[in-house]
Amino acid sequence: MRSDHNRVPADLLTLTDLSKAYPGVLANDGVSMGIRAGEVHALLGENGAGKSTLVKMIYGLVKPDSGHMALDGQPYAPAEPRAARAAGVAMVFQHFSLFEAMSVAENVALGMERPPRLRDLAARIRAVSESYGLPLDPGRIIGDLSAGERQRVEIVRCLLQDPRLLIMDEPTSVLTPQEVEILFQTLRKLRDEGVAILYISHKLHEIRALCDTATILRRGRVVGTCRPAETSAREMAETMVGAAFAAPARLAGTPGDVALDLSGLSVASPAAFGTSLRNIHLSVRKGEILGIGGVAGNGQDELLAALSGELRTPADAIRLQGRPIGRLGPAARRRLGLLSAPEERLGHAAAPEMSLSENTLLSAAQREGLVARGFLRRERMRAFASRIIERFDVRTPGPDTAARALSGGNLQKFVIGREVLQRPEVLVVNQPTWGVDAAAAAAIRQALIDLAAKGAAVICISQDLDELMEISDRLGVLNEGRLSDIRDAASLTPEEIGLMMGGAHGMEVAHV
Repeated sequence: MRSDHNRVPADLLTLTDLSKAYPGVLANDGVSMGIRAGEVHALLGENGAGKSTLVKMIYGLVKPDSGHMALDGQPYAPAEPRAARAAGVAMVFQHFSLFEAMSVAENVALGMERPPRLRDLAARIRAVSESYGLPLDPGRIIGDLSAGERQRVEIVRCLLQDPRLLIMDEPTSVLTPQEVEILFQTLRKLRDEGVAILYISHKLHEIRALCDTATILRRGRVVGTCRPAETSAREMAETMVGAAFAAPARLAGTPGDVALDLSGLSVASPAAFGTSLRNIHLSVRKGEILGIGGVAGNGQDELLAALSGELRTPADAIRLQGRPIGRLGPAARRRLGLLSAPEERLGHAAAPEMSLSENTLLSAAQREGLVARGFLRRERMRAFASRIIERFDVRTPGPDTAARALSGGNLQKFVIGREVLQRPEVLVVNQPTWGVDAAAAAAIRQALIDLAAKGAAVICISQDLDELMEISDRLGVLNEGRLSDIRDAASLTPEEIGLMMGGAHGMEVAHV
């Protein structure tokens, strides 16, 4: 890596009047901005504001309809990511692109135009990863790595390209607080070496701690710039949405009877590199929100699958209002009032090619009466989809829009709304606000709080500690398929929860 941090930072990348339209939506509308060498530049905006389209144009995944870009003062128009990488632009995506059955070194080699011998590459991986405080064993299999370690692989793969501009999309969504601090140290080191970093995140407190400058998008246009350290999180959030919004609020109440009870739940993961659940005990009462934290890959998907009925368990391992339901499938559990919303939006919670109206069938056919005598009741489907769109402010042309056409955050609002509006007795959600902007996250959290206030039991599985602390009455942590002791959320600090996420349980965190 170069060491030119003593020179005055100059504009590295300049965007001038970039526009990109898709059918029914203008994703970017005359966007102009500059990114300097040696700065961490935040790109902010609510879901659907155009952030993803903009960085895809920079990285060569999408071609602008109009406008132009310049890199170091020279015209820059990458036709594909390979051209962007050759120009010194690298990107760490929100969703990892790693092959789980292959080693770290093999995965890194796949992303290189002319990879060296694996032995030589392994030595480079060790040297670069240790130099930047991200130690990696090149011989380890990806499927055996934690989410934080997998992100290190993606970052080191980029660093081996000696990038001038590094784009990071929601990089801390799967990290513990301790891992976030390690990542920030790495990014600051890169910044001091003259690398420009374009940083996308919905976690505004992280933006304030890390970023030098921020550009804010709203509905495809630049609506403001600021210095995050001198701007409050609320000011940035309200600029993003163009209006004030309220933080979630709870009314104190007394939980009712036990709605859902797990007793010694153990189940093998169906995935080759999944995490089996081991002797899980928990109960959640009516009117209560039980938070379950954990770093990605510690059994969250398996727990949701076991609760939803996608994974069958011994009958008595799960009881719904005293009734054993471990052997029942998803449809039977939904009839009894146990609803769920998985983490994976496209392909699990929603069918990409189906319209929003058609997607209501996936979970609401019975409870909303969307089918009668074997025939679809299309008007009821459209009416229910429209109600979700209106109630949860889903930004879409209408209920006939395909699910794949929505931004991730807007599809998430639709998925959560589809379950909440069915009035469940018990709702289990996994990562309810992942990739969702501040205002939308506040709305989803308020919807969960309101649902509990009406007497439902809610289990919120999340990697977002701020979210868990904000809405949970009680809190536990999954680590390697085991659930920690469940404690009063008000008695825990983020640091304690972070240690629990890393494997410290019970009394081990009492003296932190």
